[in-house]
Amino acid sequence: MAAATPGKLSRRERQIMDILYRRGQATAGEVQTALDDPPTYSTVRTLLRVLKDKGHVQQKADGPRYVYSPTVSPRKAKRRALENLIATFFEGSADKAMVTLLDMGATRLSAADREQLKAMILRASKGERP
Repeated sequence: MAAATPGKLSRRERQIMDILYRRGQATAGEVQTALDDPPTYSTVRTLLRVLKDKGHVQQKADGPRYVYSPTVSPRKAKRRALENLIATFFEGSADKAMVTLLDMGATRLSAADREQLKAMILRASKGERP
């Protein structure tokens, strides 16, 4: 099943998706246990159904219970989240986002990290994928 175009997720929906990405898959009970200040089991099931309806999760039967997993790979989800972040906070400009990231990490980047970034930028400028 193809994932629907991602829409905005509520705070709880994002928390559930974070759990599913960390674990790979989980039952409603496992999700409930992993949540901070968890809602009722019924609420977790409803939220999982909403995420399924939105195309973010899929379910499969495992005996009397359902196991939920993300429909989009972690790599794709990270890319979509980053694209949304860049569009929202950096006027759609990847270079503005990079400047901010470099500024944040300037004091924490080792010489090896800086060399790796230079090599990645060079490959990207040649149209190569990392």
